[in-house]
Amino acid sequence: MSNENIFREIDEELRSDRMRTLWKRFAPFVIGGAIAIVALVAVNEGWKWYTNTQSSQASQQLYAALDTAESGDLAAAKTQLDELAANGSGGYPVLAQFRKAALLSEEGDIAGAVAAYDLLASTQSEPRLRELALILAGNLLVDNGSLADVQARLGTIATEDSQMRRVAHELIGLAQYKAGDFVAAETSFQAVLDDPLANSATRNRVAYYMAQMLSEGSMSAETPAQAAADAIDNAVEAEAETAAEPAAE
Repeated sequence: MSNENIFREIDEELRSDRMRTLWKRFAPFVIGGAIAIVALVAVNEGWKWYTNTQSSQASQQLYAALDTAESGDLAAAKTQLDELAANGSGGYPVLAQFRKAALLSEEGDIAGAVAAYDLLASTQSEPRLRELALILAGNLLVDNGSLADVQARLGTIATEDSQMRRVAHELIGLAQYKAGDFVAAETSFQAVLDDPLANSATRNRVAYYMAQMLSEGSMSAETPAQAAADAIDNAVEAEAETAAEPAAE
């Protein structure tokens, strides 16, 4: 055997020894890392299965409560919704709370419904859900509360940075009209008409309010009144076009 072959064999043995030494040193870490990855994947998949199962059960509970309410047994429906709100998963507890508040309103328990919406508004971290709860509470209070009650809930929403400002202005305007503060109501309604993002349905509805105020003499016959009259004309024309389309087809 040549010296070159001997040196090659010795070099290979040394490399093998170094590899075995390195493996012995790092094998626990490699094996531990592999086990950790497998465990994380297993936990993640298990959690997905668990949450999907829980969400499915919560969905079934919600639909069962809605069916119970449809059948007219509101007391049983509220009990089911309370259970879902306490033990449900995902977004279903919040949906249950909103639905229970609506059932309280249907039963005529306005104070209870407003309290339920107020609780939702004070506990929700999601801004849109909080604003929705305040809008629904304010809507009930237009006919069942005072102007101060409505403004206390909707005043923070009737701002330029709120996506629900148009609804807030409309409800505040209705509360102001009911309270006899016609100048403030006119200002609130005009804020909706001046909003470039207000859709046609909202504009038409507010225009009818202002036209009613104009006919009663509770609104000044100036630029806002003319805007209301123009909006009424547009609304009538739009309704006429909509009604004519099926006939034309």
